[in-house]
Amino acid sequence: MYSFIFNIFFRRLDAEFAHHIGMFAIRAAYRLRITKLAKIDRRVENVSVLGLNFPGVFGLAAGFDKNAVAVRALGELGFSHVEIGTVTALAQPGNEKPRLFRLVADSALINRMGFNNQGAEIVSHRLQKLRNTGQKLPIIGVNIGKSKVVDVADAAQDYATSTRFLAPFADYLAINVSSPNTPGLRSLQSVSSLRPILAAVQTELAKLGLNLPVLVKIAPDLADEDILEVAQLAIEMKLAGIIATNTTVSRTGLKTDASMIEKFGAGGLSGAPLKSRSIEVLDLLAHAVGGRLAIISVGGVETADDVTQRLSRGADLVQGYTGFIYRGPLWARQINLEVSAKK
Repeated sequence: MYSFIFNIFFRRLDAEFAHHIGMFAIRAAYRLRITKLAKIDRRVENVSVLGLNFPGVFGLAAGFDKNAVAVRALGELGFSHVEIGTVTALAQPGNEKPRLFRLVADSALINRMGFNNQGAEIVSHRLQKLRNTGQKLPIIGVNIGKSKVVDVADAAQDYATSTRFLAPFADYLAINVSSPNTPGLRSLQSVSSLRPILAAVQTELAKLGLNLPVLVKIAPDLADEDILEVAQLAIEMKLAGIIATNTTVSRTGLKTDASMIEKFGAGGLSGAPLKSRSIEVLDLLAHAVGGRLAIISVGGVETADDVTQRLSRGADLVQGYTGFIYRGPLWARQINLEVSAKK
């Protein structure tokens, strides 16, 4: 049914407009209590990661719910955790439209959204209100990034500001230094640039009296030696884990016509084409960190078999996003049920 709706309706719409319609439908379904029909049940095995109890291993990656407007609904659709954001200290509109494109033949997306979000203060108020309901929620990760107008040299303080607003309402923090759509951001993955950012976040958490798990999200385009350096830094600074990987700037091996890809232009590629590199990075990290850090694997995940494979290769949790667009609202629930059944 969803495939029919996608091909007849959503596929014909601008991708970002279709996303907004989808978000409206998800929120409406929650208000009408329809999402409860997909809610994770007792057949899904809980897992303990990051000192937290996750109702299943499979969650939603950052980028889908940028402003934390549908957390409860997404949890009821079967995601064990919802990573909101990326949120920046300052509200920003993101890049010019169009900025989101479908590569249907590749089950992929290209986006150059540019961290469009309402800013840390507004999102923090929304999260606080959500927490104050006392309702059962999925694990909430908060993904934070650098505000576009802030100079790279001042990035540490910018991340600290976001931490001050958002950390009190998060279950874990993800430090995003790997999106290709904010100028200069990926340069922050170098150890010399990343260290002061992580230190600033940790200092802010200490001021708040919070012992919150902190993870860093890395790009698939990093050289293997750079990935290992980030892993060693994460161990040295006692981070809780690494999220691997973000979108890629690579365009190799795609089925979509090259002229169409050129027309879409710059941006991060997500979805099935990212699978092989995401697995390579997972293997590298699993060997390097040896269980000393949690690994959240993301990139090219489509099926329960994909999730099981990532777990067998050393991932502690798995996330998806693009598959949600192509496979529909029951995707996460089905994956978590199937993975639990395989154990």
